[in-house]
Parts: sequence; structure tokens; C-alpha cells
Amino acid sequence: MTKEFVDVLVIGAGPSGCVSASYLYKNNVKVKVVEKTKFPRLVVGESLIPRVMDHFAEAELFEALDAMNFEKKLGARFIRGEEICNFDFSVKFGEGWDWTWQVPRADFDNTMAQEVIRKGIDLEFETEVLEVSFEGKNSKTIVKDKDGNLKEIHAKFIIDSSGYGRVLPRLLDLDTPSKLDPHSSIFTHVKDINREEGVEGTQISFDILETEVWLWVIPFSNGNTSLGVVGPTDFINSLSENKDNAEALRNAIQKSDYYIKRFAGTEFLFEPVKLENYSRAVKRMYGDGFALTGNSSEFLDPVFSSGVAFATESGMLAAKLYLKESQGIPVDWEVEFTQYMKRGIAVFTTYVQEWYTGNLQTLFFHQPENPEVKEKICAVLAGYVWNEENSFVKKHDHVIANMAYLLNMQKEQSPE
Repeated sequence: MTKEFVDVLVIGAGPSGCVSASYLYKNNVKVKVVEKTKFPRLVVGESLIPRVMDHFAEAELFEALDAMNFEKKLGARFIRGEEICNFDFSVKFGEGWDWTWQVPRADFDNTMAQEVIRKGIDLEFETEVLEVSFEGKNSKTIVKDKDGNLKEIHAKFIIDSSGYGRVLPRLLDLDTPSKLDPHSSIFTHVKDINREEGVEGTQISFDILETEVWLWVIPFSNGNTSLGVVGPTDFINSLSENKDNAEALRNAIQKSDYYIKRFAGTEFLFEPVKLENYSRAVKRMYGDGFALTGNSSEFLDPVFSSGVAFATESGMLAAKLYLKESQGIPVDWEVEFTQYMKRGIAVFTTYVQEWYTGNLQTLFFHQPENPEVKEKICAVLAGYVWNEENSFVKKHDHVIANMAYLLNMQKEQSPE
């Protein structure tokens, strides 16, 4: 069996893996990336949020991605019957990017991976991790390539960016139940032949069919659009008696007064994919010689598109902390990695939970709008969930519920 020796082994070539590998390589760290699948490959998570742009820029991946001319996402629209709430990322609390992209992830991830390879980083596709063992912080990872050849990779540190593959959580028994209620989704792409001109045709939208059920519409610059339905798992399963994903998604589209004309009867470009009970959590996010990033650690819910942002945030942070440690500077992984990431995760968890209780929707659709409140919520939706100057970050655990309660009380007490 052949052996390789590297400083850092990155498992997974998605956004988290590419950001961490690119940052480490730029700082003269010997890094290797192994990816189980062959790119391009289909993956969900097509709506980004502005915080990710900081990471792409710092990892020197932005230019390659920008050259692809992906659809720009300037905000997001939420629809509930005849009510509409628009968020504009340029009108948010605090500093930060005011735009991002809506992307077919197959093209997006492949662009990043190819840029990583172009830089000179060793990236192996179709290479599966079979086992990992640690001696102190040093690790030995056995991988198998597409031809069945085995290899030992010795590394001083492992960054697990394997996403739903969850390599180290599986091998080291780190999985734990999510605190979020079980939700599922079904999605596909369509050729958007009825797309309107201008903003209406390209704006990402979330159409609320019921308090806990919503349809996503994510237009791409290639003329296709991603369509998906999200809801409690029991509801999603009830959309088709035959457990036919295509039938279920068509039935969900029929429930959308806003989008039924645009998408009814539109041909699906691939058999709709179902993701069941997708929320994930782990017992711990790091250990001696490794860190878990992206979906390999925590995944919440797609409603606010936080998945890729947490992936790149944690990937970049893990790379920086390894680099710091390799230079002889002490690192408190519990404080600097876990507690930092958990603060942001807690904010988004509150927003997801309050979305499904209906409290956040009360704030979204209340008239007249409160511009200050909207700007602060917009900053959260843009991914700036560590800025505690924002009261909707600092007091996330009660501010939404309290404000929704007051608004509902006012509504009950106001004369018809």
C-alpha cells in the first residue's frame, strides 16, 4: 500500500473543503483533498447568502466564480397569499456584502474544485475514505480510489468537509439528534419557459403554502430554475400516496396561487430528489487532530439558505486555527471554534424555529413595516449572525417571540 504524507487532509471538495484547502495552500501548507464523488454532481443548496462572499474572496476563489456569471441574488422575497415581503441586502444593519449568487451547485462546486486544482492543490475525485486512526494529533487515513487501489494518507490534521457523507461523524460515532423538528424536501430543476422579464423572473422567492410548508423558486442565469417544496416530513409524505416524488412536487406546485401558471405542467429536468429529515447535529465539532466543518457537523434547514454560509465559515475558521497552531500559537478549539460557530448556529436555529412557529412570519408581513426592525432581520438573513451590535442577533432567543406577541396583541385589540 502506497503512503502519502501531508500537513492537512481535507475530506470533501464542496464549498467548505475548497475554501479551507485554498486558504491553507495560499499560506504554504501542504494540503490534499479527497472527494468521494465525480464532479460535476447534483447537490442541493443553490441559494447563497452574502456572508459567503467574504470567504470566497479571502480564499482567492471569487474571481473564478464571478467569471461564471451566475445569477446575482440581491435579496429575497417571501410570499404569503397576497402578502409580499421583500428583503434587499443593500438595506441591512451593519457592514458586509450586499449581494451573492443563485447557483446550480453542480456547476458552482465544479468551478471551485477546478480552480483549486489549477492553483496546484492535490485533489483526488472518486476517492473514498475507508478508515481513520489517530495517534495523538497525527492521523492515518486509508482511502480507496475508483480503480480499487488503497492508499495510506498520513496527516497532521484532518478537516472533514464531507457534507452529508459525514465521514468522521460516522467513523468516530459523533452523530447526535438535531434539536429541530423533522422536516423534508423534494426538489428538481425546470426549464423556465414562462419566466417573466426583469426582477420578477430572476428573484429568489419563498411561497408560503401553509405556516410550515413553503415552495422555493431559485432562478439561474442559464434559464433553468430550481423548484422545491419543504415541510414537516408527514406532510411531504402525504403529497403522494404512491411515494412518487414527481407527483408530490406537482401537487405542491398546484397549491401555489402565485406560481401555478408559471410552473404547472413544466417538464422536470431530472427526477425530483427527496431529502428526508435533513437536519443534523454532532456531539462535538473537533478533537485531537481534526475539525468538522459544513454539513458534516451541523445542518439546520434550507429556509434561510444558511447551509453554505456555515460550511464556508467553519471551513475557513478551521484552516485559520490549524495554521495558527502549526506556528506554535496556542489555540483553544472549544472557545475559538466550537463556541464561535455555535453562537452563529444558535441565531439561525432561533430564526428557523420562529419561522415554523409563525412568529417570524408575523414580523415579515406586518404592516406598516418597521424599517429598523427589517434592516436588522435582513442582516441576519445575509449571514452576519456574529455581529452582536445587532439586537436581533444579540437577543435572538426572545426578541422575535416578544415582538410577535406584541403585534398579535395589538391586532386583537384594534377595532375592525
